[in-house]
Amino acid sequence: MRNFGTLLAVLAAILLSGVSTSGQAQQPSPTSSQPEPLLLPSNLEISAIPYFWLPWTSTSVHPFNPRISTASNTIDPYQLVSHLTWVPFMGAAEIRDGPLGLVVDYLHAPLKAGVSTRNVLFGSGGGGVTIDTGSAMFLYRTLADPVQYADVGLGMRAWGLSGGISLSQGLLPPVSVSSGLSWADPLIGLRYHRDLGNAFATTLYGDVGGFGIGAHIDWQILATIDYALQPATDLHVGFRSLNFNYAGARAGFDVHMYGPIVSATFRF
Repeated sequence: MRNFGTLLAVLAAILLSGVSTSGQAQQPSPTSSQPEPLLLPSNLEISAIPYFWLPWTSTSVHPFNPRISTASNTIDPYQLVSHLTWVPFMGAAEIRDGPLGLVVDYLHAPLKAGVSTRNVLFGSGGGGVTIDTGSAMFLYRTLADPVQYADVGLGMRAWGLSGGISLSQGLLPPVSVSSGLSWADPLIGLRYHRDLGNAFATTLYGDVGGFGIGAHIDWQILATIDYALQPATDLHVGFRSLNFNYAGARAGFDVHMYGPIVSATFRF
């Protein structure tokens, strides 16, 4: 727990430094008009995908200032849950029209831990980091048959890290400061799905990006076993790994999040 608090404090300190369509109007009489109702294409499918992900989080902060030492630690799921300051949000959605699709995903995780001050200049202290990441991927179905399909895609993933430190009064008056950084990474992606029979299937997804435009590298893999509970409802269990290497103005950040994931797909 102390290592996690130190890591959050270092990370916070670094942050502080620096399609639709419309119908034609019908005219049943010369004196009145009534628009036709808006109708969605019959092959348009919308899916909501809530999920719950419990990752291990391996984080390293490499300050460019040689007088500040590198901080790194691996946080297990129990530590992660115990340091949440609010309920996290995890969810995705997909809109599909024939071979074309759009997948969006968003994750929000607010974390906080105590900071050791040795009660010299300040009393107690706390540091926090909030992670927000959202992605959008446009997919094109290149393979489709009764038992399998494959999609290729282009998209982007945005990251936001905000940090803060609060120190209570000791020999010095209390201090509370906060700041953050954000960036966006272009992505290329691939998804493959295959039916296994007896309502079971498997799905593999991967993307990679950054290419120095935002992060040096930004990549993700997701593998699940799927079960068709109902014609419009699927259940999934599997493994997800989400990672980036980013160089900020004052430090470099390596973050690797990996662990089991459970989710459900509801099609409308």
